[in-house]
Amino acid sequence: MPLIPEEPQIHEKAQGPRATPASGRTAPTPRPVPGPRPAAPPRPGRPGPVRPAPPAQRTSRDTAAAKPGPAGPAAPAAPAAAPAAAQIQLIPATPDGALDAAEEAVDLLLDSGRTPGDVLVITTGDPHPWAAHELSFGDAAYWAQHDAGDDVFYADAAVADRAASRAVVVVALNGGPEAAAVTALTVAHSRAGALLIVCGDPQRINSVLGAGV
Repeated sequence: MPLIPEEPQIHEKAQGPRATPASGRTAPTPRPVPGPRPAAPPRPGRPGPVRPAPPAQRTSRDTAAAKPGPAGPAAPAAPAAAPAAAQIQLIPATPDGALDAAEEAVDLLLDSGRTPGDVLVITTGDPHPWAAHELSFGDAAYWAQHDAGDDVFYADAAVADRAASRAVVVVALNGGPEAAAVTALTVAHSRAGALLIVCGDPQRINSVLGAGV
């Protein structure tokens, strides 16, 4: 019987990585694991943007000063207070007794604390004896007494408009025409600062005052 040659046995090599590198080749060196990169320095000449600091907290007063409201129209100036009207006091008297009543009123005013320079007396008939005496020295000397302002001043209705205002004005309706009474009361009403005293016939005074004084 013919002999069958034995088949050579093939030993399979274990599949897998080689235990030793191939001749002529070295194993690659492992690379280090990259870490976080350092911050790059800013380029010269172009610094990085600087973050502005947060603004300080303002109080309500600072805010109001920094942000004023819209300017509105200017407030109108307060109107000047109108001077108070003088108080009017009537003293009944006849034409013959009006001058005496005015003298008594002046005495009461001075006794109550009024200074003589606060009082002006206006007559409608015969001038007061003091005025007649001072006028005897001339008109300039008479009005110089008025300008001095340190004593009671007596004036006729015809020239009373030259007298300055005083705190108290006393009118003596001691006769004279109706026009003199109207002039005296009109001037007295405009010159009296606090008190107007009228000595005369009440009916005549009311009729004159009702005429628009």
